[in-house]
Amino acid sequence: MTSQTETSCSRCGSRSKVTAYDGINVRETPELKAQVLDGSLFVWECPHCGARNLVRSQTLYHDPDEKLMVWVTLGSAELEERVGAAYGALPEMKDYTLRFVDDAGSLIEKVKIFGAGLDDVTMEMAKYVTRMELCGNMKDRAEEISKAPFKFLGMDGADGEITFAYPLDGQMQMAAVGFNVYEDCRGILKRNPAMAAAASGFAKVDAAFVGRYFR
Repeated sequence: MTSQTETSCSRCGSRSKVTAYDGINVRETPELKAQVLDGSLFVWECPHCGARNLVRSQTLYHDPDEKLMVWVTLGSAELEERVGAAYGALPEMKDYTLRFVDDAGSLIEKVKIFGAGLDDVTMEMAKYVTRMELCGNMKDRAEEISKAPFKFLGMDGADGEITFAYPLDGQMQMAAVGFNVYEDCRGILKRNPAMAAAASGFAKVDAAFVGRYFR
């Protein structure tokens, strides 16, 4: 499901009509999943100067086979409240993982996490642990690292290393951790059922979510 929206080029300011995806069902259009994962679905090229720009749109990503539904809300509290009330309590959604994210980059990360057979609450905890360890090892950069957004890039094999990326000094840095970090966090989550309960229904599971439980 697409719509046309008019937007400005970030480089030259020219106005253009671009295609935005309001809804993506990857069972019906499986080719779109690859375009989500590589980010190309959310990029448009200015016909005037050639600059590549992001398409900002409120988009519903639906994978019926993975039972995953992710809504890109662009941070709209009104949309999240309305969607949560309308969809969160539906019986057919009880086996689904339902998530809100603020932007396309966060959607891409969610699709990667669940596509790897992992859980996003546990992954956010693993990111938190990794961030704190880096802060301890790089005390002179601890304040910057503690504020940096960490993103899951991928996992090397079923029980291999997990790689995160985070910005520092204007460049993306990589941090790799063993799968045991994820497993340890999964054990912590099992001992904290309130976290799992808070992530049921439509929820925004991110660094702020984990920050409510760990300081």
